[in-house]
Amino acid sequence: MEKTNIGEISNDLKAKRDALMLCHSELKAESDQYAKAIILLSLLTGGFESCKIKLGWTSNAVSLVPILMSSVIASVSALMKFRDFNTKLEVLVQSISLLTNTLTKCRNHTEVDHDILVEYYNSLEKLEQSMYPHLRRRFLMMSHKNLLGIYKKEQEYFANIAKVNKGEQVIFSDSDSDGEPPKFKGYVSELDDTEHPSHPTNKENVLLSPISEEQVSPISEEEIIKANL
Repeated sequence: MEKTNIGEISNDLKAKRDALMLCHSELKAESDQYAKAIILLSLLTGGFESCKIKLGWTSNAVSLVPILMSSVIASVSALMKFRDFNTKLEVLVQSISLLTNTLTKCRNHTEVDHDILVEYYNSLEKLEQSMYPHLRRRFLMMSHKNLLGIYKKEQEYFANIAKVNKGEQVIFSDSDSDGEPPKFKGYVSELDDTEHPSHPTNKENVLLSPISEEQVSPISEEEIIKANL
């Protein structure tokens, strides 16, 4: 789709930049999982070796365990190197930097000129080189959904600001993005009798009035003796 004004180009760059950042975040999380697995296996291997020395384990089966764990660590390291996470992450970082710089220049311009178009097309080329088509489609869909949610919240924010400037009352809500209020563990609402029918909904039934000393009748010694019997 051809972009004809500076606003469309800025919105397109923002969405594509966010898509690259989402891809980088997912790839970084996957790389961290491999690294954590290597660290955990290395710690287990070292701990097992210490236990073997202290407890005097000398059987052949015990001697094979560190060899097997070292083989697993080497396999995970080789798989991590095969996936080439560092190179992919570096390419994504460079693409994010290029799109961010182009977006900044678009924000500083009011009209589309030749330089803006050249940098915009260079950014699109860098984006296409950074991600495969199926990944670009998936992360662009996520980016578009995220940006629409941000714009929706901004509209609500500025609408509330306008109400405040007019002296109107603003009702704040703690609902999440799905429109459902957050649920707190162990919290029972005083006004919700559908989920907790046994819980009284009337505050007059919940609040207990203090008992004065005059309302407490004394207990005689005969009653105490009868109760003990």
